[in-house]
Amino acid sequence: MSQLPKAPPADEITPPALYMRRRELLKNAALFAGTASAVGGGLVWLTGGSAGVADVAAPGTPGGEGARAGEGSAPPLPGAAPPPSPPGAVNGRSPFVTDEPRTDYEAIVSYNNFYELGLSKSEPAENAGRLRLRPWTVACEGELKKPEVIDIDTLVRWFPLEERVYRMRCVEAWSMVIPWLGFPLAALLRRLEPTSRARYVQFTTLLDPAQLPGQKSDVLDWPYVEGLRIDEAMHPLTFLAVGLYGKSLLGQNGAPIRLVVPWKYGFKGCKSIVSIKLTERQPRTTWSQAAPDEYGFYANVNPAVAHPRWSQATERRIGELRRRPTLPFNGYAEEVAGLYSGMDLRESF
Repeated sequence: MSQLPKAPPADEITPPALYMRRRELLKNAALFAGTASAVGGGLVWLTGGSAGVADVAAPGTPGGEGARAGEGSAPPLPGAAPPPSPPGAVNGRSPFVTDEPRTDYEAIVSYNNFYELGLSKSEPAENAGRLRLRPWTVACEGELKKPEVIDIDTLVRWFPLEERVYRMRCVEAWSMVIPWLGFPLAALLRRLEPTSRARYVQFTTLLDPAQLPGQKSDVLDWPYVEGLRIDEAMHPLTFLAVGLYGKSLLGQNGAPIRLVVPWKYGFKGCKSIVSIKLTERQPRTTWSQAAPDEYGFYANVNPAVAHPRWSQATERRIGELRRRPTLPFNGYAEEVAGLYSGMDLRESF
């Protein structure tokens, strides 16, 4: 009879600055080993996603119940429209379609890295009810011809929502397959018209310790900041998600709006965004400032470049028992490798 895989020790998957703080939180965590559910039918397009290894709350546990806290704060989302067929599509099907089973909804909403809501994998779901999802605005600012502060419901109405089923690879060497609902970041940026000086896009999470109790700690410099080059931001795969599995995002997954960049490690996916700022200079992103030898600005998934404290060559898909090989660029090399032509991907990690 197969044995369940042991969760990696916390000191092997956690940045050194946080390990001592998280050890007690992780002590009683349970390893989620339910089988990922394959969802038949429905729209399946692209593959990729984000979240953290070892303490998923199974359905029916307090973590699973807490996952729904605050769900009623956001209005229902309209149905998803099929994404346009990209060049090279055959019979209307995207060349990026995946036949991989989707990760179970309960796992996606109860196994999360969102330090603003707690340092363990289960705490974000337990604390998500503190996050008030309405009213919510996103300040689009910086090097734009048409800067604007946009109400989240207005923003959702601007663009037809698409469902994209992306692979998500966490830097901690676990992964999921997540059906996101949202729209391409490029659609928003084109509407706002970047200036010729716009070379980067900076994303910032809400700063409010009353709603995000993890911000009362000093484990990171708050607010959380992430960034992309402008060509990465304009790439068709780069996505702003407002839902998953056809439902509005929950707080622990980055409600009401979050970034999804499927060829990069999950920590690049800034959650609960309140600012999208176009800049001339590369942003000082949170993890690359906190641990520059471990978490670089680019954070492209690269199985050939080990983390200083663990290998990135394989990953554990949540819901599966065996590890699987990690793919370069998380399986999106054909689409995105050209963005990094001439770069040393071992140095620019």
